Amino acid sequence: MPSRSAGVRTGVRVVVAGDRGTGKSSLISAAASDAFPEYVPAVLPPTRLPSDFYPDGVPVTIVDTSSSMESRVKLIDELKRADVVVLTYACDQPMTLSRLSSFWLPELRKLEIKAPVIVVGCKLDLRDERQPMNLEQVMAPIMQQFREIETCIECSSATLIQVPDVFYYAQKAVLHPTAPLFDQEKQTLKPRCIRALKRIFMLCDHDMDGALSDAELNEFQVKCFNAPLQPAEIVGVKRVVQERIRGGVSDLGLTLEGFLFLHALFIEKGRLETTWAVLRKFGYNDELKLRDDILPVPTKHAPDQTVELTNEAIDFLRGIFRLYDSDNDGSLQPSEFDDIFVTAPESPWTVDPYVDAAERTPQGNLTINGFLSEWALMTTLDPSYCLANLICIGYGGDPTSALRVTRRRSVDHKKKQTEKNVFHCFVFGPKKSGKSALLNSFIGRPFSSNYTPTNDVRYVANAVEQIGGSQKTLILQEIPEDGVKKLLSNKECLAACDVAVFLYESSDEYSWKRSRELLLDVARRGEESGYGVPCLLIAAKDDLDPFPMSLQNSARVTQQLGMEAPIPVGVKLRDSKSVFSRIVSAAEHPHLSIPETEKGKKRKRYRRLVNSSLMFVSVTVGAAVAVVGLAAYRAYAARKNT
Repeated sequence: MPSRSAGVRTGVRVVVAGDRGTGKSSLISAAASDAFPEYVPAVLPPTRLPSDFYPDGVPVTIVDTSSSMESRVKLIDELKRADVVVLTYACDQPMTLSRLSSFWLPELRKLEIKAPVIVVGCKLDLRDERQPMNLEQVMAPIMQQFREIETCIECSSATLIQVPDVFYYAQKAVLHPTAPLFDQEKQTLKPRCIRALKRIFMLCDHDMDGALSDAELNEFQVKCFNAPLQPAEIVGVKRVVQERIRGGVSDLGLTLEGFLFLHALFIEKGRLETTWAVLRKFGYNDELKLRDDILPVPTKHAPDQTVELTNEAIDFLRGIFRLYDSDNDGSLQPSEFDDIFVTAPESPWTVDPYVDAAERTPQGNLTINGFLSEWALMTTLDPSYCLANLICIGYGGDPTSALRVTRRRSVDHKKKQTEKNVFHCFVFGPKKSGKSALLNSFIGRPFSSNYTPTNDVRYVANAVEQIGGSQKTLILQEIPEDGVKKLLSNKECLAACDVAVFLYESSDEYSWKRSRELLLDVARRGEESGYGVPCLLIAAKDDLDPFPMSLQNSARVTQQLGMEAPIPVGVKLRDSKSVFSRIVSAAEHPHLSIPETEKGKKRKRYRRLVNSSLMFVSVTVGAAVAVVGLAAYRAYAARKNT
């Protein structure tokens, strides 16, 4: 299996495959022993090249395979475990070369093998000299079709020509892969690579003048390669850039355009290790994302804890919002928003669950509440992803000071108060009960009479002003009716839920009955798991005629369960702000509005009875011990007097 330690690869697994008789086993044996073997078995056991075999200091394990049908299952297993695949053909058998594009390469794609491929021509010494072949000319169309091919090379195990190079290139394809950095077809750096290099450039541009001075270039060189640049070398670097790209060097030093050009040049010249050394020094992994080992995400010790942004991180984000709100209109246009994440791997809120999850203006711009709410949502759902993006957009504080773990919800319940600033609300209800309309209303979307069923979980987040001027962030998570059973099958599903609401259409008796069933299911799961949550009923479309006995039924159920009466809301949710304030208020009082089923009440009464019985027994036993002790003392005193 691929081995890593703290984000750094500690071994490379090479799987050698190809047609029978193409020289696979001889190639491996010759590489390991530096001699042509007189005899090799049909399939060699795994062969290890030690860490000092190649300059990168990473050991290589080479796995031989058989192409026979009876060994196919083992071959597939090995290919799926490979870090890199070496495909062989025999230079004296042209048909084996044709088989690469007709069978082997399509087969790797069919098996969804994502490892890079090195194509190796073996038995170079046996090629007919009367039929010379231009390797580049033959392989160019194949490499054009199969971009997973990193390198093509020919060798001879008999004469040892280029045998060590085969596995050097195989190791290099894993340690310094081309695919994440460079688009071979367009001959340009890939977008994620450009974003990473932009961030590195900005971190090294200490005076923020848009160029790396000689001193800044030298500091960058020492940080990445532990060796300073000589003045003549700096002049040489600048000269190369000036000759090749306009604007690559200014009076102040090497510009961003010049910096990017240099790395593109390194890659074109086959010096990928140079660019990878820079990227890894600044914390990037093979996917050009920040490594997990440099993201100190605080640890949750219980399922009913959550992670929130600290005040320090929120202040930083407010400053970022003001900085990029160039027209000072209190909102971020799409172009301004994209500029914030230009040094992150991608703009994080353009895909689910973050897209359309926050408040925007009628023009589609992101408000400050929407901006901070998106961050709160990302922190709740994926703290590591949130912290990585914070660092990428320039958070300069101690990363450990950006996030905090909340107190356990069970502790909040006992203390009858909470210190949380972000509340997570599950929204349940049958189809057509108004769940999506409630979420849309929360982020200022206009009411639509067109019904579109929600098939997947959906999130929205916004700030809610409370009485007294305090502000909390509320996350609404819409649970599709068809997904409730799956959700509740997880015993800890309610652990991170601060409050749950249940919608029903007040004019539809079936909608009410179904919502009541969902409420009871959630209440039972809360009692069984110990993660009971405050619950509210919302009577949607209250301005329509209610079904007969609507008020009586709902009042009876809420009274039995120990809940508030249903909150009435009109069809178009015009006055919905008070609804969200009441949801937050319920979450702020974690000991109230928790529904109790009959079974739950009986369990509680039984527990109280057992506790009171134990207390009575302990008091009785204590009194008896005291009486015995007094009698013993009197006997001792009488004996002493005698």
